[in-house]
Order: sequence, then C-alpha cells, then structure tokens
Amino acid sequence: MSTAPNRNPNRSYNATPASAHESRRWFVVDATDKPLGRVASQVASVLRGKHKPTYTPHVDTGDFVVVVNADKVRLTGTKLDNKFYHRHSGIPGGYKAVSYRKLMETKPTFAIEKAVKGMLPKCVLGREMITKLKVYATPDHPHAAQKPEPLAL
Repeated sequence: MSTAPNRNPNRSYNATPASAHESRRWFVVDATDKPLGRVASQVASVLRGKHKPTYTPHVDTGDFVVVVNADKVRLTGTKLDNKFYHRHSGIPGGYKAVSYRKLMETKPTFAIEKAVKGMLPKCVLGREMITKLKVYATPDHPHAAQKPEPLAL
C-alpha cells in the first residue's frame, strides 16, 4: 500500500489579500463620447478583478482605474433631462432631486463614481474597491508615475 498523499492536479486556486496586492496594475480609461453605463460596467469589472484568472469573489483582486474626461461622458436618449439624482436629508421636506444635465455641469465626476459604486458589492469589500477608482473631469491626472496602461472599452 502506498503512503504517498493523494495529490489532485485540478485543485482550485483562492487568492489571498497579500498575493492580490502584489499583482495590482493601473489602467486609464478615456470616457470621451462613451455611454455612462458601459464605462461604469467595464470599470466595475476591472475594480473587482473579474478580468484576471485569479479572480476570487471574497478577496479584492482588482486593479486601479483612472477615468479621464468624465465631463465628456455621454448619456443616451433623453436621460440628461429625464434622469435624476435623488437624495434625502432625513427630515420632512428634505427630498432633493437634481437632473443629470445640471449634475454633469456642476460635478461631472460624481456621475461616474455613483454609477460604478452601484455596480460593486454593498459591503466592506465594495467600499475597499471603490477607493481604487480615480475620476477626473479633464484629460490630466496626477498618476503618471504609476505608468497606467490604456484600457480599451
């Protein structure tokens, strides 16, 4: 009888936070004339790490993403006037609604941040993932030292 351990060559791989942290890369996305939802879904997928073969759902295996030209992102149809950002302060009469046309004029980065955040997990893991998103309204960003690679959408 053999005393060798039973070694299965098809064992599954689970990433650890330490191994995921070592392999982080930086990507830059140009949002000029691209639909908001498509940009957000692709960015959320990269932030989660679903593009990697080492993807593990309970570990943050994603990469950093820099989105530039957020003020030039496109909303299709009549969403600029008919889609609203809602918030409530919690007191009676504290409901506020702002159309996306006005939101894009005042805070263009907020629309992308909100869309991506809504596509991430609603837990501590999702709050850690959103910190790897950097959004800028202009084509300039201060992350040139990280040598971000362009991400084709």
